[in-house]
Amino acid sequence: MICAKNKEALSYLGIHPNLDRALESIKPDFLESLQDGVRVELDGDRVYCTRFTYETIPVEEGFFEAHRRYLDIHLMLQGEERVDVAHPDGLTLTESREDGDFYAYQGKEDHSVVLAPGDFLVVFPGDAHRIKLQTDGPRTVSKAVFKVLIDG
Repeated sequence: MICAKNKEALSYLGIHPNLDRALESIKPDFLESLQDGVRVELDGDRVYCTRFTYETIPVEEGFFEAHRRYLDIHLMLQGEERVDVAHPDGLTLTESREDGDFYAYQGKEDHSVVLAPGDFLVVFPGDAHRIKLQTDGPRTVSKAVFKVLIDG
């Protein structure tokens, strides 16, 4: 897991070439060009980004998700949300879709971060993450989510 400010994105270059492509896109012009729900391919299925707008939810309504082939970058554009992170070994698997690289879990977080505009969170394969959580009541948030192929 990496939690940082947008302006620090290039500090993390060199971890993986596909991650580099995503980090290099964390620029105001690119982020402002994103349209809600529209997938923008930076390198086909290897690196792409989608903007989402939604209402945050109480923790009781959330669940953890994890991936084995992709990492996610959650980049807050508007509003704020809490994201919980845990290792899947300490959680209970409730759904598994290998074809979609999606694994859902229930359980308790190991760490929590609050993302506000200008913040991003990288969750690697093996970092189960519970997103969309309220900080002090429901809020409308908008964020960009990069999907980055790491294993494939």
